[in-house]
Amino acid sequence: MPTPDKQLSPEQSQHVAEMIREEIARRRISRQTLAEQAKLSLSTLEKVLGGRRPFTLATMVRLEEALGVSLRKGVEISPAPAVNGDISPDGLGAYSRRSVAWLEGVYITLRPSFGAKGAIYAYHTDFSWDPSASCLVFREGERLDADYSQFGEVAVPNQSGHVYLVTNRHGQHRLITVSRPRITGEMYGIITTLLAGRGALLTPVAAPIVFLPIRTIPNPTMGRISSADRNYALYREHLRRTTDEPYALFFQGEPEKDGAA
Repeated sequence: MPTPDKQLSPEQSQHVAEMIREEIARRRISRQTLAEQAKLSLSTLEKVLGGRRPFTLATMVRLEEALGVSLRKGVEISPAPAVNGDISPDGLGAYSRRSVAWLEGVYITLRPSFGAKGAIYAYHTDFSWDPSASCLVFREGERLDADYSQFGEVAVPNQSGHVYLVTNRHGQHRLITVSRPRITGEMYGIITTLLAGRGALLTPVAAPIVFLPIRTIPNPTMGRISSADRNYALYREHLRRTTDEPYALFFQGEPEKDGAA
């Protein structure tokens, strides 16, 4: 991917501006509201929408996060040539920035709710390149329990064919292991983390997890999703696919039956 201040061509900027105007009209929000949500000045937003200033990648990412949609569909942005800082550390797979550009973007993340039986927990995960760390990183957002939002590094080793999201906070780890994206962008796998209980009690827990490119869900809903939600059946089907395909297996030790060898 290009650097954050990379400017889009006039044709690319026009395409993105049209998508944003459609979203503004569909949601019936003002440009002032969108500018505030994207942490942009109204003047900047007016200029890029009016074609008086080209979009930069940084501006586009802010608007994507504010709208919760991908604006990159149909916009081909050529990745910059690799330089020394565009190769991740060996411990993350020694991948180049160009080789993981297709992973960048905003995803809807689904896993079973740990607090409500049968419910699904949905939030955002944003994948982007961090030049200072020279690797792909992830950051969660729109979680009900915002204090527990995670961020960390992404490992993409060639040998296993999987993607690993690694959180390491003072030696305390959380790991997500998912398949490489399907042709439509979905990734399926397992999250292993700690479940907060009463007081200081923490219990290891594992569960299926899914990453869906946000562009593939027309009207996504976030938070704790119950059976009454319009997206519940779709979200549940994706979670079931994790074990039905199977992209992940869960084993539980069973005692031998009497008389077994």
